[in-house]
Amino acid sequence: MRTKSLIVSMLLLGAIVLSACGPAAIVPANNEAPHTLNITGVGQVSLTPDIAYIYLGVHTEMSSASEAVTENNAQTEKVIAALKKMGVEAKDIRTTNFSIWPSQNYGPDGMPLDMKYVVDNTVYVTVRNLAKLGDLLDSVISAGANTVNSIQFDVADKTAAMKEARDAAVKNAQEQAQELAVAAGVSLGDITNISFYDTAPYPVYGSYGKGGGGGSDAAIAVPIQPGEMTIVVSVSMTYEIK
Repeated sequence: MRTKSLIVSMLLLGAIVLSACGPAAIVPANNEAPHTLNITGVGQVSLTPDIAYIYLGVHTEMSSASEAVTENNAQTEKVIAALKKMGVEAKDIRTTNFSIWPSQNYGPDGMPLDMKYVVDNTVYVTVRNLAKLGDLLDSVISAGANTVNSIQFDVADKTAAMKEARDAAVKNAQEQAQELAVAAGVSLGDITNISFYDTAPYPVYGSYGKGGGGGSDAAIAVPIQPGEMTIVVSVSMTYEIK
């Protein structure tokens, strides 16, 4: 028994000695995260709208439903013909609403009077020649459009402007990072992270000042001012600093 115990003890001792002679794991002396500089740059590009979206409509009230529909259809066909005459293509004219409902009229004493039937037909129009926008509106109102709900100005293709704004934002971030590094007495290392956020402008709204009323008598020549739109891009960059 004593001999077996001695053999086991020698084997264990040998294993310990061998393990001590094996390769040792190297533990870094410093586990600190690298020092970094975070910076955000901004780039802006202003654009002049080159396209407009308009809701045009014909509102009709007659004593019978059939008369209201017939009258509304006739006026709407004239409006669409006027749009096409002004150079608007058929693909840029889209019906967005057609509705008919009865409307009961009441006297000052609250007693019911005559019944009217109301028909609304609204079309969504894309205008690609803004130089003719004022004349186009006058033309369709003369043709029978008696509602113009809104005018939205936009830019058809923002691709180049978005790239220009991103480039400007990156340049702005780089310049700020260099200025801060010099002021702090450090030097910039590699970029470890970069992200960006862009804000494509929504269409801006204008108003023609017509709607809900009378047709050709309302048509007068007016100037249309589309103004400007601004694309804003922000770029966040992280630098290692030494």
